[in-house]
Amino acid sequence: MIRKVLFLYFILLVVNLHPQLKTDAPEKNDFNSSKLNYIDTVINKAIENNNIPGAVVLIGRNESVIYKKAFGKRSVKPVEEDMTVETIFDIASITKPIATATSIMILVERGEISLIDDVNKYIPGFTAYIDGKEKEFHAKIYHLLTHTSGLPGYADTAAIVSKYGTPAATGTIEFIAGLEKNSKPGEKFVYSCLGYIILAEIVYRVSGFKLDKFAEMEIFNPLKMNNTFYSVPENLVPICAPTEIRNKEMIRGFVHDPLAWIQGGISGNAGLFSTADDIAVFSQMMLNKGEYNGKRILSPRTVETMTTEYPPVKKIGRGLGWDVDSDYMGQRGEIFTKNCYGHTGFTGTSLLIVPDHNLFLVVLTNRVHVDNGSEILRIRRLIANIVASAMEE
Repeated sequence: MIRKVLFLYFILLVVNLHPQLKTDAPEKNDFNSSKLNYIDTVINKAIENNNIPGAVVLIGRNESVIYKKAFGKRSVKPVEEDMTVETIFDIASITKPIATATSIMILVERGEISLIDDVNKYIPGFTAYIDGKEKEFHAKIYHLLTHTSGLPGYADTAAIVSKYGTPAATGTIEFIAGLEKNSKPGEKFVYSCLGYIILAEIVYRVSGFKLDKFAEMEIFNPLKMNNTFYSVPENLVPICAPTEIRNKEMIRGFVHDPLAWIQGGISGNAGLFSTADDIAVFSQMMLNKGEYNGKRILSPRTVETMTTEYPPVKKIGRGLGWDVDSDYMGQRGEIFTKNCYGHTGFTGTSLLIVPDHNLFLVVLTNRVHVDNGSEILRIRRLIANIVASAMEE
């Protein structure tokens, strides 16, 4: 009986970890593999300096994976475990473009919502910004997507828990909606997790499905992103990268972000878990203008709109869900041109997509385990510069 259970567990693991993109040699895709080895040097030095415990780096080009390596440790406490390329990471704010913004744009494509709809059309308690003349200005959905709604960046989780207890999914929405807005919509960019929590609620109220289920049905299942989910299956928790200690226990397989945590793990700002291989599939879908392996997720025009600066807001370097050219776009490095987009996550994750070269770069670390590695921004830039300079075309 034990052997049978172990065999079934192994089969499930193999199925779940099957990569989607083919593997190809760097040289066949105009890359100098010797130069790519500088990535190994950068990562190993970061591990040696205790900036990160480990990492998985994946480079894709022309619908192929041309570089994929694991470095260091997946876990250092309470036990040491080697990092593997199959490791599942808490990808933190990369949740925003992959799950939340994509889900919102699917609803836009179906005519169920409009980007210029007032937020309070769906969240009646969402307060307006009131100027000195007592005039009201109401944020629209695109303001949430571009971080220009007037909402602050984050919220006091202790205040939410004190008022609503945990989990507090409904209470969190009520709390955020009632916050005083700090600026007129569209006037100021403030990177805000709160706006994306509201976007997830809009997905739920319009579609009838919580964000985790909607994204699973409309994005992850069609793309066969079998290791991307909000709730990590119990049998896969052992291959999750742990983050920090909460309530005297190491967080593993459950969200690190405090606001997502008090909502039970399902949130628009964070909460998604994924692997380098699955993020590669999503990235290729974006490079293919919304389609991968015969499954269309978004239209080509929607992808273009999401990944270029959105005209109605002032020049802030943001698309719809994606960073295009803001101060947060450090993972682009200094060599790639501005025609690229991506996102980063607090736990130490980053994604860069470069359409001009049909290229993407995934760097996954658990830099918050056990200390918050402060060098992650520099590490991302160094890797991007190596990748850009290793291209021979």
